[in-house]
Amino acid sequence: MSYQDAGELHWRDPKRHLWLLALAVPTLPLQAGALVQATGLRLFWWWGPVFAFAVIPLLERLTGSDGANPPDAVTRRLEEDRFYRWCTYLYLPLQFGALVWACGQWTAAGLSVTDRLGLTATTGVVAGVAINTAHELGHKRAQLERRLSRMALAQSCYGHFYVEHNHGHHFRVATPEDPASSRFGESFWHFLPRSVLGGLRSAWTLEASRLQRRGRRTLSPHNDILTAWSLSAALFGTLAVTFGSAVLPYLLLQAVLGFCLLETVNYLEHYGLLRRRRPDGRYERVAPRHSWNSNTTISNLLLFQLQRHSDHHANPLRRYQTLRHFDEAPQLPAGYATMIVLAWLTPLWRRVMDPRLVAHYGGDIELAHLHAPAPGRADRTRT
Repeated sequence: MSYQDAGELHWRDPKRHLWLLALAVPTLPLQAGALVQATGLRLFWWWGPVFAFAVIPLLERLTGSDGANPPDAVTRRLEEDRFYRWCTYLYLPLQFGALVWACGQWTAAGLSVTDRLGLTATTGVVAGVAINTAHELGHKRAQLERRLSRMALAQSCYGHFYVEHNHGHHFRVATPEDPASSRFGESFWHFLPRSVLGGLRSAWTLEASRLQRRGRRTLSPHNDILTAWSLSAALFGTLAVTFGSAVLPYLLLQAVLGFCLLETVNYLEHYGLLRRRRPDGRYERVAPRHSWNSNTTISNLLLFQLQRHSDHHANPLRRYQTLRHFDEAPQLPAGYATMIVLAWLTPLWRRVMDPRLVAHYGGDIELAHLHAPAPGRADRTRT
C-alpha cells in the first residue's frame, strides 16, 4: 500500500461536526423570539430574512470557498456513517417545533401585524430550507428517509415536489421540457409562475402515469401527491384547531414564501444551460457543465452541499457529505444567499450572470437555453 493510499484510508472529514450548523436554520423563529426578548428590538422578528440574506453573505465573504473533495477511497465509509444522516433527520423535529411555537406567537397578545409578518417571513425561510432537506432525504433508497422527505414538505404545501423533482426534473434538466430549468434572458418573475404551474402539471401527469401502469386509479390513497397534500392539510388543520383559525393566513403565507425560495434556487441552478440533442433524438447525458456550482463554505454547510449541484445531478443517490467539486462546472460568483437576492433584481442578475453564461459557451450564445419572448414583445435575450 502506498503512502497516499494509507493517508486516504485514514482521512477524516474536517467539516464533520460543522454539518451540525445546518440545524441552526430550523430554529430561526426561536432565535428571533430570543433576540426580541434580549434586546427589546421588535425588528428581530424579521431575523430569518436578515440571517439568510445579510448575515450569511457576510460570513461567506469572511470564510471564502472550499473546493476540496473527499478521497474516493473513503466514499463508502462516509456514505455509511450514520452521523451524517442524523444531521438531516434532526432538522424535522426542530422544524415542526419552531412552527408550533410560531403559531403560539401569532395568536398571542402583544404582537403587531408587522411583528407577525416578520415572524411569518422568518418561518418561511425555515419552510424553504426544509424543502432542501426534503430534497436530500427524498433521493435516498431507504423508506424512512423518503417518508421523512414527504413530512418535511408538509410545511410548505409542496408535496408534489417529491414526485416532480425525482422523476421529472432529473430526467429533463437543462432542456426546454423542464419547467424548473430557467432560460437565458428569462427573469425570475417570468420563471416563477412557469415553474410552479409547470411543475405541478408535470408531477400530476407523472403520478397518474405511474398509477395507470400499476392498474390503480389516479384519485386513490396510492397517489403520492394526494397523500403529501393530505399531510399539509392535516398539519394546518391540527394547528388551526389547537391555536385557532387566526393562524391560517400566516401558515399559508409562510408556505408561499417557502416554495418561492425553493423556486428561486431552481432559477439560479441551471440558468441558460442547455443539453444538446444527439443524432438519435435523445438529449446528451447530464454533465457537470449543465449546472451552476458554488463552493462557498457557509452555504454548503447550511444547505447540505446543495451548491455542489453538478455532482448531485450526475449521481443523485450520492449523499451530501461525499458530493464533489468539478473544475469544468460553471461557477456562480457567490453563494446561494447572495445569488437569490440578485435573482429578484433582474437588471443586476443579468449584468452579473449573462456575461458568465456567454463566456461558458465561448461566445456562442446560440448554444445556450434561450428564452423566447411573448409575441409582440421585444426580444431581449441577446447581450
